Order: sequence, then structure tokens, then C-alpha cells
Amino acid sequence: MISIIMGIYNCADTLGDAIESIFAQTYTDWELIMCDDGSKDSTYEIAKKYIQDNPQRRIKLLRHEFNRGLNQTLNDCLSVARGEYIARMDADDISLPMRLEKELNALEKEPELAIVSCPMIHFDENGDWATGKCNRPYPQKRDLVFGTIHAHAPCIVRAEAMKAVQGYSVGKKLLRVEDWHLWIKMYSAGYYGKNLEEPLYKMRDDQNATNRRKFRYRLNEAYVSRMAVKKFSLPKWMYIYSIRFIMVGLLPTPIYNFLHRKKINVKV
Repeated sequence: MISIIMGIYNCADTLGDAIESIFAQTYTDWELIMCDDGSKDSTYEIAKKYIQDNPQRRIKLLRHEFNRGLNQTLNDCLSVARGEYIARMDADDISLPMRLEKELNALEKEPELAIVSCPMIHFDENGDWATGKCNRPYPQKRDLVFGTIHAHAPCIVRAEAMKAVQGYSVGKKLLRVEDWHLWIKMYSAGYYGKNLEEPLYKMRDDQNATNRRKFRYRLNEAYVSRMAVKKFSLPKWMYIYSIRFIMVGLLPTPIYNFLHRKKINVKV
């Protein structure tokens, strides 16, 4: 069974589409675990109604009284997960129908793998505007200096590997980089992953997503980049790459948006 973990927060307008995309999966042996992280809109009520309207589905709903961040929210989902595999899903995105089936098949064909992810289709209110490319099918430890090596939202991970590294680490310096830090922990523990070539997931990449890219999170990116250099005993000159994240954070929003949308390949 696959346990799909989803942190939900102020996503009343998009949550239904995300849940429906799970209902539409060709692989049906799954449970969906949602944790509301202190939403101030009707997110929790919508999630609760899905449970009431679909008693045949295996859906669990947790709730925080106040916002605790995605790291802790996902850990709480993990604490009640029963599946042999853990899949991620964001509450404003869409999983294509064969996502779970194809990712699970990849794990079963290569039992030495602990992680499988895929490129994403980027979309906004006007439709799809970019499709990611798989530039690194089998990332290496040194790749973790440059950024996250597996797209987080569409990933599937063996539960035993997730438990071995005690899930997500919680801390202010790890907000918005929880996945990147997770891969550092897993690769340092001897677990490895693969990126499929086929995009199986649609990521909502609109103005709201841009607004969430705060400068303090760029500092967190620089922090984790430096951590990778140290953790894997890489050459000290590689610390210089951490500066890139700070420089990107200093770009005016219009320039950032322009460069972001002009990328031909959206790396995973």
C-alpha cells in the first residue's frame, strides 16, 4: 500500500482538484493522509466533507490548531502512515492518473532504489506553461550542493528508508528546504533515488507560488547547500555555490519571474 501524505493550509480553492486527482489514480491500493496546518479558510471543512462523502476511501485527517510549518505537518502524517511506500502530494497540484502506478513500478524494478520522482508540468490560471526535463536520472551526492535532486511533490519513497532517517527535520533554517535536507540525510545514510523521464505531475506555479519565495528561504537554501559540502566532505571551494541562492533572492520579482519562465528546461 502507498500512504500519500499531504499538508493542507489555506487551500480551499484547489484542494478538491488535488484530492480528485488521487481518486483518479490507476493504482488503487492507497491511503490519503492530510494534516491541516492551522488554516484560516474552509480548507479543513472541505477535507472533512470528502471523508464524509467517500466512506469507501481510506482517508485520514489531522489538524493543527496553529501553523507549525510543512516539516512538522508531514511528520505528523508519517506518524499514522501504514503503507510500505510514502508518496507526497501538494494541495494545489494535480497527479496525473498513472503517476503512482509508474513510480511504484520503477521502485519494484530497481529494488536498490529508495526514492523515485519525476519532472513536473508547470501550470497557472492560463494553463500549462512549461514541462520539466529529467537532466539527472541518477543524481550523485555532489549534486546536492546545487539544489534539491528529486522533485519533492511527485516523489515516492520506501517507508523503511523514511523511518531510518526519522522523517523530516524541523527547524527555522529548514523551512521550504525540507525535501533538499531529506535527500541529504537519505544519501548520507546510503539510500539513493531515480528521476523518471516522463512528467507525471502538474505543479501549480502561479503568482501565489512566487509570493511564497521569500528571501529568508533563499538564506535557508544557501545554508543547506553549504551543509551538503560539509556532509559529503566535498572540496571547500564548492561553498561558493551557496552564494547563488542569495543572489537569486535579491532579484526584483519581475526579473525573477521573467528568468523563471524563460527557462527551457525546468530541472528536477
